[in-house]
Amino acid sequence: MNTGKTEKTGKGEDAAATAVIGQKVLPGLEREFKTWQEGVNSAAADYAGYLGAEISPPTALQSEWVIVYRFDSIPHLQTWINSATRQRHLDVGSKYFDGPATQQVLGGGTRTVDPLVTVVVTHRVHPDHVGGFLDWQRHMTEEESKFEGFCGTELFRPIEGLQDEWTTLYRYDSAEHLDAWLTSKKRQEVLAEGERFNDFRMRTIDNSFGSWFAFEENGKETPPPSETKTSVAVWVGLYPTVVLLTLAFKPLGLPLWLGLLLSNLVSSFVMSFVTMPYYVNPLLKRWLRPPPDEPAAKTNGIGLGIVAVVMAFWAVVFYVVTTGIWTLR
Repeated sequence: MNTGKTEKTGKGEDAAATAVIGQKVLPGLEREFKTWQEGVNSAAADYAGYLGAEISPPTALQSEWVIVYRFDSIPHLQTWINSATRQRHLDVGSKYFDGPATQQVLGGGTRTVDPLVTVVVTHRVHPDHVGGFLDWQRHMTEEESKFEGFCGTELFRPIEGLQDEWTTLYRYDSAEHLDAWLTSKKRQEVLAEGERFNDFRMRTIDNSFGSWFAFEENGKETPPPSETKTSVAVWVGLYPTVVLLTLAFKPLGLPLWLGLLLSNLVSSFVMSFVTMPYYVNPLLKRWLRPPPDEPAAKTNGIGLGIVAVVMAFWAVVFYVVTTGIWTLR
C-alpha cells in the first residue's frame, strides 16, 4: 500500500494521462445524459492512445456525474480533449447540462488498484508561491497519513497548454475514514496555516465496487467492466454466497427479520473479502477486463458461456442439497 506522497510533473510525453470531468445534469435527464455520454466515450475510443473511460453517477459522496478518460500520454489526451469531434458531441449534449463542467488533468501517476474513495483537489498557485505551496502540501500529507484508512497521495504539477492548476489526489479505504479526516480539527489547523492557498476546488469520487473488480497486471491500464458485466459478476458471486449463508443460519431458528439482518451483514464481508477476489475475479477475469486486442464477440461469448455453466452447476448443486439432503422447511 502506498502511504507516501508522489509528485508528478506531468511533462513527460510517455507518461499516462487521466482527465477527470465533473458534470451536473438537469433533473429528469439522467438517463438521456448517460446514453449520450456513452456515445462520447465510444468516439474517444477511436483516438490514438485511448486506454479507457468510465462513468460514475452521483452518490452520497459526489454530487456530480464524473467521467474519467485515460490515455497513454498527455499529447494524446490533449488531442481528444481539444478535438472537433468532442466539441460536436458537447454541443449536442449541452441540453442535459446543469451548468459548466469542471475538469482536472493528471499527467503520469502510479498504477493503483481502484480506490474505494478518491479525493481530487485543485489549487491555483502563484508562481512566486510554489515553494511555500509544496512545503504546505508536505505538511498536509504528513498529517493526513496519521489518520486511519489513508492509502496515499499524489501531487501533479500544472500541464502547459492544458491545465493551470496544481492537482492533488488522496485516497482513503472508506468514506467513514475519509470523513474523519475531512472533519478533523487537525485538517482545519493545516488549512489555516496555508490560508493563501485556500482557493481550491475539491471533488470526491466514490467507487463503491472498485475493490471488487480491481486487477493489476504488468502495470497495464485497462477499462473497468461495464455496469452490465458488473451486475452479472455480482450475481455469479452472490447466489452461492447467499444460499450457503441461508443454510448456515437456518439451524439457529432466527426470525426472518433478524436472520436476514445478520446474513446480509455477513454476506457483505464474504463477498468483499472472499467471493469476489478469490472466486469471481479469477473465474471471469478475461471477460471483465479483456485484452485490448481481443475481439469483443469472442470474450463476451467465452465469458457468458462460463457464467451459464457455473450458474447451472450451482443451481443443480443447491437443488440436490435443498431437496434431498438439507431442506429449509
